[in-house]
Amino acid sequence: MTTLALNNVRPYGEDEISILIDVADGVIDSIGENPFDDADEVMDCGGKVLLPGLVDMHVHLREPGREDTETIATGSDAAAAGGFTAVFTMANTQPVIDQPFLADAVWDKGQAYGKCDVYPVGSITNGLKGESLTEIGLMSRGHVKMFSDDGKCVNDPQLMRRAIEYAKAYDVVLAQHAEDHRMTEGAVAHEGENAARLGLRGWPRVAEESVVARDLIMTRDYGGRYHLCHASTEGTVSLLRWAKEQGIDVSAEVTPHHLLLTDAKLESYDGVYRVNPPLREDRDTIALRDALLDGTIDVVATDHAPHGSEDKCVEFENAKPGMIGLETSLAIVAQVFVESGLADWRFVAKVMSERPAEILQLSDQGRSIAVGEPANLTLVDTQAPWTAHGEEMASKSKNTPYEGSEFNTRIAATWLRGKQTYDATERRKS
Repeated sequence: MTTLALNNVRPYGEDEISILIDVADGVIDSIGENPFDDADEVMDCGGKVLLPGLVDMHVHLREPGREDTETIATGSDAAAAGGFTAVFTMANTQPVIDQPFLADAVWDKGQAYGKCDVYPVGSITNGLKGESLTEIGLMSRGHVKMFSDDGKCVNDPQLMRRAIEYAKAYDVVLAQHAEDHRMTEGAVAHEGENAARLGLRGWPRVAEESVVARDLIMTRDYGGRYHLCHASTEGTVSLLRWAKEQGIDVSAEVTPHHLLLTDAKLESYDGVYRVNPPLREDRDTIALRDALLDGTIDVVATDHAPHGSEDKCVEFENAKPGMIGLETSLAIVAQVFVESGLADWRFVAKVMSERPAEILQLSDQGRSIAVGEPANLTLVDTQAPWTAHGEEMASKSKNTPYEGSEFNTRIAATWLRGKQTYDATERRKS
């Protein structure tokens, strides 16, 4: 048995203990107050925080089709550097993940690389065209646990109803990109004072909220497990709160950028800030933070969306929407909630690991730090000031909206089933 001892580590930011990992079996072997001096390898963690490996319900790894911007391998590297041990990559690739063999190929490539469990998300409609449903039943027999046309909304209400009923039969999650396309044609920024002043076509809150309201009512009436991608408005929060009070089986995510950034960033006309849904106003950001704190919104998901410079270094209205976020998400959540005193590390573990794993019914991710549990872990240095630079990130694309931003918290190490997939000290050496 090969063993690794993590000495002087603080699970969930609490008391310092030592943890012995059985590397061969990939599980936590024992936990105690004294160092395990007979371990094959000993790592002094110096009081750093230990969390369950993070789980991201919403990323775009671009493979197949746009390997020039990201691949399963480079996306896995970025995920490991961000503390993630499992990610769910959306179906809007080229070709679209709407067939079982394509989903299997994504899973197999992720497993072969071995840095992170990369789960394929199947599309709800064939080719993302919104015309006919995919074979949800066939794809769910493999590793597809969630279906989404993310990037596009399933606008047709009858088709969405059928999808809800179909998905319910197989107990899989339907994740909706809520956007009434008829109201967002040509829109590039939040519809408000800033967009009007800057001459940018506005994206109204109602384009999101009207779809959310419709889908929540359908989920109430037809059942199933409904998940809302990238909630962005104060009104959406109110609708989610109502739905949960009614006992509707709904979950929702918020992105780090919607928790931290607002449409004030558009002053520069920098295409890096173009994202769908758009950055909103202060009152939306505050509502989203409060909703995450009280459980109305369940999880943080990055919506990691890599783009090449040719698609971002253009006029704002011509920039492709999306931002990379895997390597900055933990730092942002720590800044907004932990460093401000609003929440503790147990909260971070819940919204970035445990709850996403629960929603997606993962048996080996998002588990508690306890004997016998999988050693999917991330070590967090809470006293490591750093400056974000896209060129220094593992992602193949560099379109971070946090270029030059300073953070206090960063990932020190990540383990997937006992195998170390990221080591910050090695990265600094390189």
